[in-house]
Amino acid sequence: MEIKLIILSLALVLDRLAGDPPALWQKVAHPVVLFGKAISWGEHRWNKPALPVEKLRRNGMWLIVWLVACCLFLGVFIEALLPLLGTAGALVEIVIVAVLLAQKSLADHVGNVAKGLRDDGIAGGRMAVSMIVGRDPEQLDESGVSRAAIESLAENASDGVVAPAFWFLVGGLPGLLAYKLINTADSMIGHMNERYRHFGRFAARLDDVANFVPARLTGLLAVLACGLNMGKESGRKAFRVMRADARLHRSPNAGWPEAAFAGGLGLALAGPRRYGAEKVDGPMLNMQGKRSANAGDIDAAVTLFWASMSLLTALTITASLIGLIYRLV
Repeated sequence: MEIKLIILSLALVLDRLAGDPPALWQKVAHPVVLFGKAISWGEHRWNKPALPVEKLRRNGMWLIVWLVACCLFLGVFIEALLPLLGTAGALVEIVIVAVLLAQKSLADHVGNVAKGLRDDGIAGGRMAVSMIVGRDPEQLDESGVSRAAIESLAENASDGVVAPAFWFLVGGLPGLLAYKLINTADSMIGHMNERYRHFGRFAARLDDVANFVPARLTGLLAVLACGLNMGKESGRKAFRVMRADARLHRSPNAGWPEAAFAGGLGLALAGPRRYGAEKVDGPMLNMQGKRSANAGDIDAAVTLFWASMSLLTALTITASLIGLIYRLV
């Protein structure tokens, strides 16, 4: 386990410093892009509107089961191959893990929303936020754009960083690759609209299971980061709101980090939203918080995100050192 912790520690640092260089992924397809192409291929082949509901659900389930099995096999194969490369194998594993984390890219995308609002007003904010959320940005004012960016940051702190790290520690590269496939499938077909309601049902449920523990860990990291960086009262408020409001969210998992961010930042998040023509109702998290968010609140959320990620990295490094010391003793 201490070897995994060391690899994860170095991968977290590498991802924080380098992120996803655009020049690289213009030449080589990102693994998540390849996952998306496989899911899209299967969806177009087996998600036929004329099929009965039960057949659609079975097709969607078997597609995800088959793709997850492929990821597990690929992960096992890579893990068996890497030791043959010696030190280079360890370096390759660090790079693979870093590629499948999303600290810098997530913070950059959310930061671009604040920059867009400052530089180009509501039009710039809407353009930037459309890159990270599924809802219709044309229906959002400055406050709506800002809150959408912060909500996406909080939720993806779990989906894009904590959950991949968690599943790497639990299952190595097979666990990491399987999780990224599951999360990608949920983002593509796990929607409650007419096209995906039945075919994507299994993908959405499996993603809920995969994120159950990581989402709660992310909320706790945000609470601790609030207390350490913004004062004990901010940490207490983040914890109180998370405990009281997390289960109000329409997602069984997203409410935990979002509620922690809402409490720590003093904002009211979530609530009703629109995805294209579909309006989704939902209660507010931290109802008593401020609703008129702006670019400054996005900056504060990014600062909280980095504080949470720093805490995650510090805890991972500490655990790896404890493991090494224990082994030496």
